[in-house]
This record gives sequence, structure tokens and C-alpha cells, in this order.
Amino acid sequence: MSQFHVIHMKKIKQLALIMLAAFFTAGVLYVENILNYPVFSTSEGPKAVYRGETKNKEIALTFDISWGDVKAESILETLKKQNINNATFFLSASWAERHPDVVKRIKDDGHQIGSMGYNYKDYRDLETNEIRKDLAMARDVFTQLGMKEIRLLRPPSGGFNKDVLKIAEQQGYTVVHYSIDSEDWTNPGVDVIVKNTTSTIKGGDIVLLHASDSAKQTDRALPTIIKEFRGKGLKNVTVDELIANAETKSSEVK
Repeated sequence: MSQFHVIHMKKIKQLALIMLAAFFTAGVLYVENILNYPVFSTSEGPKAVYRGETKNKEIALTFDISWGDVKAESILETLKKQNINNATFFLSASWAERHPDVVKRIKDDGHQIGSMGYNYKDYRDLETNEIRKDLAMARDVFTQLGMKEIRLLRPPSGGFNKDVLKIAEQQGYTVVHYSIDSEDWTNPGVDVIVKNTTSTIKGGDIVLLHASDSAKQTDRALPTIIKEFRGKGLKNVTVDELIANAETKSSEVK
């Protein structure tokens, strides 16, 4: 009877461990779906950088532009007034070739430029040869605009998988995600954008903002955002500067 009791308890413990592992796995998958972050995996494989090193007290403001004729100039003017000359702009090349003067100003103002491909189509929906073609078209446009050394890539809509990261790596790009999403494109109000951006901001964060015309409130939120992170002893740098010579945090995709 005693032996039966011991065996029975072992089986209960094994079952409990299996259930605990199942709940943990389900929780991880749930968080991944909610946050749209890639799967964390082993130490090898394609990766996407989403933050830099916390102890350096540096952050990177990044702005995506895929369409529009107005807001980009307003964002640039606001950054200039706030003495920020080192933001990082991820540009859709189809937008860039229609706005060469704005692209020139971004560059002349000291900001870094990264690519979002050409057509701004979700790369997860494309065949691998279509992704390569889109990246090649974008590279041609940026070269014609005098930018031959673009090495940062933010895939359109921020979505990527293992195939996307492999192709990007083969073509010499570092894929850049983000650790803070301002959700400014939803136009939730200036105060909400400021809160989304600064409530948890810390050294190493890469902040997602937009300078497309759909983001109607970002330029008004920027002065307070900048005041808030400076008040926390943080300074803005380009993404290149944030990830150079630092222990960057990267996400891995299976």
C-alpha cells in the first residue's frame, strides 16, 4: 500500500510539471501575439535589434515615413527647435523618390536614414524573390538620392519572420524593431502619445514614432516627449550610435 502511494504521488508530480510547462508555453505564445514581438529562441539564427544597452542612458527616436506631403517637414522643424539633430528616419523608397527635397533636408539636418523597402508591402506576405526585388529597388532609389550606405532596415509594417531576416542579413542590413510603441498613428491625443512614449522609457529604448501624414498629433507631442526623457537624464542618439559597441538586445525568430 505504501509503495502504491509513492508511485501515485510521483505520477501526480509528473502530471503537474507537464501542465505547468503547457501553461507557460501558452503564456509565451499569448504575449508574442499581443505584442507582435518575434519568438525568443537560441543564441544562433537571424535576429532583429529592438533595444540597446540600458546603462548608457541613451535612447533612439525613430520615425517611419511611407506617405504624405506635410507632416515630415513639421516633424523636422520641431526637432530642429528642440535641438535634436540625430533622430533616425526609416523611409519607404517610393515616398523618398517623390520627396527628394525632404530626404535631403533629413540628411542635411544630421539625422540618420534607414530603409523600409520600396513598395511598403508586408514582407511576410511576399515570396522571397519579391522581397529581394523590393529591397533592390529601394537601394537603387537611395543610391540615386546620394545615400549608398544604408544599412538599417525596418520591414514595412514592422512585420518580419525568419525568411525576411535571412534575406536582410544576406544583403547587409540590420533589422531594427522597437521597444516602445507610441501608437501615434492612431491619433489618440497628444497626452496619450506622450504617456505611451515616456511613462516607462529608459536607457537603450528604441522609440517608434511616425512622420507620415496619418500621424496628425506627433509634432505637437514631441516637445513634451523630449522634455520628459531629458528630465530623466536620457539623451537621444541615432540607432547606429545606440547599437555600436554595446550589448544590444536582439529578438530571434524560429
